[in-house]
Amino acid sequence: MALGGLLVIVCVLGYAYGAVRLGDRIQVLAVARSVAAGQMIMAADLTQVSAAQDPKVALIPAGQAEAVVGRTAVVPLVPGTLLTPSLVGEAAFPPPGKIAASLALKPGQYPQGLASGARVAVYVSPTGPGDQPVPASSAAGTAPVRLAAVVLGVDLAGDGQGSTVVTLLLDEADGPTLAAASTGGVMLMQTAAGGA
Repeated sequence: MALGGLLVIVCVLGYAYGAVRLGDRIQVLAVARSVAAGQMIMAADLTQVSAAQDPKVALIPAGQAEAVVGRTAVVPLVPGTLLTPSLVGEAAFPPPGKIAASLALKPGQYPQGLASGARVAVYVSPTGPGDQPVPASSAAGTAPVRLAAVVLGVDLAGDGQGSTVVTLLLDEADGPTLAAASTGGVMLMQTAAGGA
């Protein structure tokens, strides 16, 4: 009898604890379908989900959907992503201090399976006469310039000449370095999510 009573008390306390924990959840905005970087966010791109309330994570409450619709995605958004203010930009793209650039790259100049949203290191090799990359043996210790970028898109159809067109978002200050690169003088390497 005493054991049965104790079991009932434990169950009631467990239920009460679970109810309190569930009460800490709030309705927030999430991505319902893929949105490319720079694309305007539409109401159909959003959905509401329940998420744990955490003061360290600035999720956008579901009630603020109207403030998000019409703004742009700062980076490519995939379905299921919980929206935070840092993922949503102004109506203008690219954001201030950033540029978007497209490169025609041959196989071997970018990692296989590269996709939108990936962070990459862009290595620009020094150029020699005739706008050709300087061979490593004669570069006299000159290392390629390393730039950080985010992939905005990968067009496998490419330029019709066997190249894949990769569009990048990078710092505006890196634009001249990338623009001065020779054909074949650019190499992309995918980096970890936190790296650059």
